[in-house]
Amino acid sequence: MNGERAEPLDRVTAAEYASWFKALADATRVQIVSLLARRGEPMSVGAITAAVDVGQSTVSEHLRVLAEVRFVLAERRGTSAYYRINGTCVQCFPTAADIVMGRPVPAVPACLPFRRTRCPITPTRYAPP
Repeated sequence: MNGERAEPLDRVTAAEYASWFKALADATRVQIVSLLARRGEPMSVGAITAAVDVGQSTVSEHLRVLAEVRFVLAERRGTSAYYRINGTCVQCFPTAADIVMGRPVPAVPACLPFRRTRCPITPTRYAPP
C-alpha cells in the first residue's frame, strides 16, 4: 500500500459491509442474485424456486436475507410478491470490496445514489482512508 499508517474501517461501516458479505456467503443466494440480475425483470418466488431447484420455503428465506441488505427489492402484486435486483446496491458491491481491501476507488463511486434506494453507503461514510 502506501507508506502511511493504515487504519481500519470504522466499526459501523465494517459491520454493514460484513452483512453484505454474509448475505452472499451462500451459493443459493448468489444464484438468486445472479438470476434476478440477468433476468432484468421482477420474478415470483415460484419462478425463482423453479430456476434454482430448491424448496419454496428455502427460496423465501434466502430472499428475506437478500432483502435485508437491499440486494433485492420486493413488489406486491395482489397476493404475490415479485422480487427484482436492486441494481444500484449490487453495483456498489465491488466498490465496497475495494474499500475493505484498501484499494483505490473512484472519487465518486456509482453507488452514491444509494441514498435514494436505501443502501448504506453515503458520501460522509465513503471517504477512503
